[in-house]
Amino acid sequence: MTFRGTPRPRPRWHHAQTELDDFAIVSYRVPADALARHLPTGFAPMKFAFDDGQDALVSAVVFRDRDFHFRFCPPAAITCGQINYRAYVTAYGDPGVWFFGTSLDHPLVAIPRHLWGMPWRRDRIHIEADWNGTPARWRLNAGGATCEAKELSEPPAKLPGFTGQSHWMELLTHPTRGWYRRRNRQVGTYSIWHPPMRPRHFTAGSARFPVFERLGLTTSETPAHSVLIQPRLHFDIHTPPRRFRPA
Repeated sequence: MTFRGTPRPRPRWHHAQTELDDFAIVSYRVPADALARHLPTGFAPMKFAFDDGQDALVSAVVFRDRDFHFRFCPPAAITCGQINYRAYVTAYGDPGVWFFGTSLDHPLVAIPRHLWGMPWRRDRIHIEADWNGTPARWRLNAGGATCEAKELSEPPAKLPGFTGQSHWMELLTHPTRGWYRRRNRQVGTYSIWHPPMRPRHFTAGSARFPVFERLGLTTSETPAHSVLIQPRLHFDIHTPPRRFRPA
């Protein structure tokens, strides 16, 4: 069954839009109890059933922003790398993603960091993709964060921990709500929308994301669970973020 995504919320004047190039989701299997220690009250790791037991998943989501702009402003000529570090969780029973932080290669990082109290920082991020090669290749160098991946000759029969394509498409590629810890220690939330992804399956010859290592979730030797990449993707961002208030 083909995953059809979710309805697109009506864009508002204060929302933002962007085109994302060389979009990649590099995921890792991690112990659920280790992830739970980093989550606020009411939040819990999603648990996925692997052949040898249940565990959680985290992902580094890497891309190049292109023409990011708020709807009340004309598109800005901005192209920069970005990495979002997220975990798949429930918040008081509702599914979504917990954001540990974001790296952005642009001075605009000051807006989410200082205006909205989001855990964003400035980093140098270099992303390369060769979509015409056989196989296609994708590469990241962002200081300590590195990944080199090449496209598989054919998609895997299944992704470990998931019951089928619709399952992993919904949970890995299409979370629309996220939460994060604000600088004042309160929990913030925001939402996004994008059309259903049509990712291609890659394998990582090497991959390392020190953010997850510092959290005690992975080590330098932890293999990637999956690498899903596509050339471009449109995003609506429902700005501004808000303080999270459980229902």
